[in-house]
Amino acid sequence: MRIQDPARFGRVAVAMGGDSAEREISLISGRAVTAALQRQGIDAVPVDVGDRPLDALAGRGFDRVFNVVHGRGGEDGVLQGLLEAVGLPYTGSGVLASALSMNKVAAKLCWRGAGLPTPDWVVLETEADLARCGDRLGFPVIVKPVLEGSSIGMAKAEDEAALDGAWQAARVFGPVMAEAWIDGVEYTAALLEDEMLPLIRLETPRTFYDFEAKYRADDTRYLCPCGLAAAEEWALRRLAWQACRVLGVSGWGRVDLFRDRRGRPWLIEVNTVPGMTDHSLVPMAARAAGIDFDQLVWRVLETSVTR
Repeated sequence: MRIQDPARFGRVAVAMGGDSAEREISLISGRAVTAALQRQGIDAVPVDVGDRPLDALAGRGFDRVFNVVHGRGGEDGVLQGLLEAVGLPYTGSGVLASALSMNKVAAKLCWRGAGLPTPDWVVLETEADLARCGDRLGFPVIVKPVLEGSSIGMAKAEDEAALDGAWQAARVFGPVMAEAWIDGVEYTAALLEDEMLPLIRLETPRTFYDFEAKYRADDTRYLCPCGLAAAEEWALRRLAWQACRVLGVSGWGRVDLFRDRRGRPWLIEVNTVPGMTDHSLVPMAARAAGIDFDQLVWRVLETSVTR
């Protein structure tokens, strides 16, 4: 459903900030979204929800929430549950889809159960798991906090000593997993409503597409068109769409995936509240589809009405 009148949205809280490790990126995203909404005549108000989102939003006459709180507390079903409880419509996925997508292990279990390809993994809870990881996955592996985004706490491990170090460093963020390293090309696919936007191919001189490559480096390359033949790109976009459907992701989001040297695709993760900074991938994919930033923000806000 297309909405033409900005007054239809009422007073919009742009929820940002939060208290996760992705707070600073969320504030940048939130400021960009607020400005885009205000340029289009929408009564949009920036709200840093901090660690008390209900207090930040209550009693201020808001009709809906544009959620750009990245990471824990904003992308994991917590904020969604609060908004459901007080009856405030919000953008993007619901409670269950948000929780499943934020938990990398839960998402992979869902995909594996649905027959979708995702790299093998081992949950690292004890030192015994480190030895089991090497036996099961071999090396190298990528070590990841299970409940963080933006590549926070991630590291590549080439051997058992590096695995132990990466595990110790990642444990400060909570549960940790190791995933089989995929030697291939990384792509990202953006979901807008029920459509997958053009793929972006990611290239970085760094070991992998880490936090620095995502937000600070000037030598990261984003290729859109992605360079694949039309049928190959369609197959990856279709797989990304299926990945979202299995988890119940709706409205908007972003799927990260690899294509290995043999041409096999591998699902990595889904972001249900993607970045909206000048380095962000969803706005880039939207531009390739002929949708400018203001139009993109408007369409995402429409999901709070139609969901």
